[in-house]
Amino acid sequence: MAETIDKSKLVIFDTTLRDGEQSPGATLNVDEKIEIAKQLSALGVDVCEAGFPIASNGDFEAVKRIAQEVGPLMTNRTSGKPMVICGLARAVKGDITRAYDAVKYAPCHRIHTFIATSDIHLKNKLKISREECIKKAVAAVSLIKSLGVNDIEFSPEDAGRSDKEFLVEILAEVIKAGATTLNIPDTVGYLMPEQYGELINYLVSNTPGGDKVTWSTHCHNDLGLATANTLSGVRNGARQVEVTINGIGERAGNTALEEIALSTYMHKDFFNVHHHIDTTHIYSISQLVIKKTGMIIQANKAIVGANAFAHESGIHQDGVLKCKETYEIMSPDLVGVPSNLLVLGKHSGRNAFRTRIEQLLKDSNYDTKIIENDEEFQKLFKDFKKLADSKKKGVTDQDLYALVDDFLNIKKVNEYYVLKNIHVTSGSSAIPTATVQLIDLTGTVNESSSDITEDNDEITGKVITDAHIGHGAVHAIFQAINRLVSVNSILRTYELKAITEGSDAMGRVVVRISEQNQREDSLGNVAILGEMQEKERLRNNTADVFRGEGADNDVLVASAKAYINAINRLMASKSRQQSQ
Repeated sequence: MAETIDKSKLVIFDTTLRDGEQSPGATLNVDEKIEIAKQLSALGVDVCEAGFPIASNGDFEAVKRIAQEVGPLMTNRTSGKPMVICGLARAVKGDITRAYDAVKYAPCHRIHTFIATSDIHLKNKLKISREECIKKAVAAVSLIKSLGVNDIEFSPEDAGRSDKEFLVEILAEVIKAGATTLNIPDTVGYLMPEQYGELINYLVSNTPGGDKVTWSTHCHNDLGLATANTLSGVRNGARQVEVTINGIGERAGNTALEEIALSTYMHKDFFNVHHHIDTTHIYSISQLVIKKTGMIIQANKAIVGANAFAHESGIHQDGVLKCKETYEIMSPDLVGVPSNLLVLGKHSGRNAFRTRIEQLLKDSNYDTKIIENDEEFQKLFKDFKKLADSKKKGVTDQDLYALVDDFLNIKKVNEYYVLKNIHVTSGSSAIPTATVQLIDLTGTVNESSSDITEDNDEITGKVITDAHIGHGAVHAIFQAINRLVSVNSILRTYELKAITEGSDAMGRVVVRISEQNQREDSLGNVAILGEMQEKERLRNNTADVFRGEGADNDVLVASAKAYINAINRLMASKSRQQSQ
């Protein structure tokens, strides 16, 4: 007997790890996907579309491990049910069986299959008739059903430009075949909110069996209307929304989870729906996705942007000081934005630092073991003191987040090299030159190695030094590092973000690198390729891409840290491959 659909429950379907990861440059490795999936579960997401298993072995492994490791989790899940783990599949047998082999390990799992239904897709892409399209859709849903999967989602791709009568016809047939959720994608972000709402209303009202399934939205932001269209869909009968953290996704992105969660929360009576999202976790997972994908959001991004709760206008400031509700419709605490009330400085002691760090770690679901381990805490405190001494202003929560991330980022990777010093000469009339000193922990010695073993903050190893010129300061640093570690790399992406405000702001750098092959050798040691080429190479599995990040007041130091972090990941991967 089918489960009764709660018409007041809004199902939150997150596709950050699938559609979101399709953003150019947003590639995640398996461990990073698992980390984000765990936070999605704790956030209260109902369904996690973990990936497209047929796309690559890496995608299959990620979906499988998420099903195994995240699927059973119940931490902070007020719904009383574990998160559903979903895999995407075209209406093709190989896709479907591959998706099933990945998601079947989760206690609650779903397969999401799709086929294009607009005439422009049928004619130019699939080159099939409408009748053939219906047959393929029904066959796909029937195959999923035969595998013992009872949670089946079907999407008519490009529904926004499809004939409404044809949509009713194909959707009625997949309902008969066993589909339980019908998703109506505005794949190219074409429709206006009124048009999308009318389409949902028409399909809900006219599709035979439509009262027995959950209707879903999936909107893209090409015209900046993804959130508006999704909310219009909810008003017209949709009870599942497909969203991503920070609205990341292909082209202009997808509907932002945080915008839907807060809009429906703030206007409960208007939408007459409820959800199980713990809004206090929104800011921390937003920051996590930024860090892991390198997809930086604009300062005025709704809910999670740096300026979302900032007031510069004198009139606004006066009003907020007298009564917050004058210009703030929600409090920062509601979405987990750090308070910044306790500002630490160079005179702050261990106790004040420990207290603030402990609170930040708990608020953001970090592992608190780094402050429970006295040795690691002392290292972190030393880093804090260095930062505090270098800053004119106090150290803010954002600085502390960056400090912890940088500390954990180094700790998580097998270290082969550690940055000791860099010296850079650059300018409009100077040839950019970088001198780099690293501490070599590999036990190997190359020609530029010092004969003296030195100590750097209790890290002991052989100090190696080299210098190189480049097209700019950062390029020169990377070239020098490459020569020191005897690795030739392709710099896939380089991203820099100021973490805090002001001229003394900390900067976070995210890089992605891979080893160059013979074809790329002529491009130079640190060749720079476009992001689209990077994505194409990833899809063809011709190169492993390694991500590194670093934070510092000096963006050149942050760049060196990020590059070395990526180099360490690359070398750890090669070591694993050689041992297998």
